[in-house]
Amino acid sequence: MLARLARFTGRTLRGEWHAIVVDPVHRLARRGLSGLLLAFVASFGVVGFHDLAQHPVGALWVKRLGGVYADLPLWLSLLRTPVSLYVPALDLPVWAGITQLFLAFALAELTLGRSRTLAVSYITTLAGTLTARVMIAIGPGWWGLGLPPECGKVLDTGPSAAVVGLFTYLAVVRRAPVVFTLTGGSMVWESIAVPNLAGREHLIAVGAAVVLGLLHGRRERLRSFARSLRTPLRPAPALPPAPSAPAPTRAPAPTRAPAPTGAPARTQDPGPVGPLPGDPAPGMSAARQCDGFRTSTRAGTP
Repeated sequence: MLARLARFTGRTLRGEWHAIVVDPVHRLARRGLSGLLLAFVASFGVVGFHDLAQHPVGALWVKRLGGVYADLPLWLSLLRTPVSLYVPALDLPVWAGITQLFLAFALAELTLGRSRTLAVSYITTLAGTLTARVMIAIGPGWWGLGLPPECGKVLDTGPSAAVVGLFTYLAVVRRAPVVFTLTGGSMVWESIAVPNLAGREHLIAVGAAVVLGLLHGRRERLRSFARSLRTPLRPAPALPPAPSAPAPTRAPAPTRAPAPTGAPARTQDPGPVGPLPGDPAPGMSAARQCDGFRTSTRAGTP
């Protein structure tokens, strides 16, 4: 049992090392620094907003552009959420999180692509923000799910939810149990040790990333299922009518060969012709017309 467990652990760690480290490094060697565009943009964006927030006027504009609170109207919160990814939280050190931010976006961009990386980071952040509003609306109680109204005035910014969501999504898609345990376990420990709004949002980001990871690769199935729901039931097609019997056709009349050149043309023999109207019956007198005169003769006499 120990030998089997050791072999299984070795295969798992080797596969995870190739999926999380070796494969992205090979892709980085092929694509160059252009494969790290999102990682550089996210890191420099956080550093730039941090430096801008050190001045009073800059802090005011940072709050107007990316400051998200649960007390804000929903449309304004949704409008500021994309910018809030680059606004660092006030109670967290900026330079300590830059490494995690750069690593999460770099691995995700090299493995998943830019569009999917942006989609996963935004969906996980938005899921945490909207769930926090629901918890505050519920109020304290409800088996610890609700939050007091004072949490609605807490600044809800930072890329931490996106970082947690990207690591969790990569762990689910690439079958990396060690990364998943480190990411999810650290978030659970954070929510237990420091029960605040950020810890709960991180747990929601982990859950949303797990759902997205399980749905990865099932796009065609989901599209076909949605298409079957939209398409109404069609009646069975009517059977075509039975084919009617074809009408009998006559054989074409035989054709004769044309007469040779210079020979008199033959006329078809019409055959015997019956008596015409007005002709006398046989054995009776008949009138013969000759030169305009009619003479009466008896049958059998000249």
